[in-house]
Amino acid sequence: MSLHPRRSRWRTQWATVVWLTVVWVLLWGDLSVGNVLAGAALALLVTTGLRMAPIQFEGRVRPRGLAVLVGRFVLDVVRASAEVSAIALRPRYTPRGAVIGVQLRSHSDLYLTLTAELCSLVPGSLVVEAHRLTGMLYLHVLDVHESGGIEAARRTVLEQEERVLRAFASDEELRAAGVTA
Repeated sequence: MSLHPRRSRWRTQWATVVWLTVVWVLLWGDLSVGNVLAGAALALLVTTGLRMAPIQFEGRVRPRGLAVLVGRFVLDVVRASAEVSAIALRPRYTPRGAVIGVQLRSHSDLYLTLTAELCSLVPGSLVVEAHRLTGMLYLHVLDVHESGGIEAARRTVLEQEERVLRAFASDEELRAAGVTA
């Protein structure tokens, strides 16, 4: 345990400060000294002013798994965009939406968040609620029929979680989640 917990907290927060600064610059769409300084000041204000629990990352970045995750995500977005467009353009068609619950295999807040965000970014699905303690995600699916049914929609979420785990989890976390390395 560190003798200076505050100092160790700052060490772990620098990655967050850098990330928030990058997001700020990307949102403004202007890479200038003033914009970077404003983003860094705001990031420092957020990380010091708001009490945020540090997220523990005990895994490792696996390049092959990350490539599969990103590639499949892009394909999912393109496919889902076409499906949602087809639903929107179909006259007198009423999609049969549903809210489904999916029990994730991992117990990590980080992997729950990554899985939830990636699922929400794919058109036609939206995370309605995430239970941190139980690892349960509730998603609204735009059209259950187009998704292949409720079980297919659940399977899609679990496959997304598996890709997240294969991209970032340690061998021990993979075993704990029942995913073979």
